Amino acid sequence: MDGADAEPGYLLLDDGAEYHGTYIGESTAVGGEVVFTTAMAGYPETLTDPSYAGQLLVCTYPLIGNYGVPEWTMLEDRPRSPLQSERVQVQGLIVQSLARFHSHHRALTSLRGWLASHRVPILAGVDTRALTMRLRERGTMLGWLAPARMAIDAVRRDSRRVDMRKQVFIDVAPSATRTYAGGANRVLLIDVGAKHGIVECLLRRDSTVIRAPWHVDLLALAKSADGIVIGNGPGDPADLSELVATLQAILATFRGPVFGVCLGHQLLARALGLSTYKLRYGHRGVNQPVRNVSNGACFVTSQNHGYAVDDRHLPADCTKWFENLNDGTSEGLRLLSRPVYSVQFHPEGMPGPRDTEFLFDEFVRDVAAVRVAGRAT
Repeated sequence: MDGADAEPGYLLLDDGAEYHGTYIGESTAVGGEVVFTTAMAGYPETLTDPSYAGQLLVCTYPLIGNYGVPEWTMLEDRPRSPLQSERVQVQGLIVQSLARFHSHHRALTSLRGWLASHRVPILAGVDTRALTMRLRERGTMLGWLAPARMAIDAVRRDSRRVDMRKQVFIDVAPSATRTYAGGANRVLLIDVGAKHGIVECLLRRDSTVIRAPWHVDLLALAKSADGIVIGNGPGDPADLSELVATLQAILATFRGPVFGVCLGHQLLARALGLSTYKLRYGHRGVNQPVRNVSNGACFVTSQNHGYAVDDRHLPADCTKWFENLNDGTSEGLRLLSRPVYSVQFHPEGMPGPRDTEFLFDEFVRDVAAVRVAGRAT
């Protein structure tokens, strides 16, 4: 951990617990919700996932950084990289052991150098097993990363933080609508912090993607679409009441397929009249088991969310689709009368298994049927 930018540092949790290690990065305190991921690989994808915006991420796998970070490339105006957005989204990274050297034929830089270029600090040398056990027992909580020489009161008062209510959704969404030419099917992607992997999955399936910020006139854009995807993102879905109202209006007029992913699952559920609630420590990793309740098929999925849908009292036309095999929480819903459905997990993986990527095949087949029959509106 040698280097001019390395010094003693600590993580302070909101319950008063402290974890000490080596602070790497500029000498600025940062704060955010402390969450953990169980993924053994895929840190470039994870760190650039907008769903992690504003959070302090703990990696349970002990060695991080050994294969570096790939470059961001664009080919034919399409994202072609494991990176899931154009910037690092987390506030800080907490690891047990940060690799001193990296080796991979696609690596452009080291994890340490890459995070430094994005002004994101690392706290290394932490007992992440003990830290994760505390978060599991006491629940997700706020925390602060800082150099050891900074006093606790100053850290709490002056740390750099992200507004996790409405502002975070504006920060992670694109600034303007963008169209990716890819095929005959026209799919509107409602972007509340959507991963590039979702765009890629649609482009590979003969679809042109209209990627729109969640706060523009979505009703107007839906008129020229064959299908709609509601993407993932950070934060509490209850803070997006305006978008939920827009989705209700879309469901009332748009007759094409609608597919929600992760936060999109929660937003679609709220538009259908259901509620959401905060999980004790969330589901974050690439090994979350889910079951299709209609046929019993089980899948290993990639997940990153801190909220869940309360599916105990479903509308008459709505049924459970998937459930989490660890805790029984909602992992999917679908309407019986029309192609409107959603999943809590990430079918595109990035990182993680793509066991459920076939869901995009099913969605695009539904979209193609609408296109052949005529516009949905």
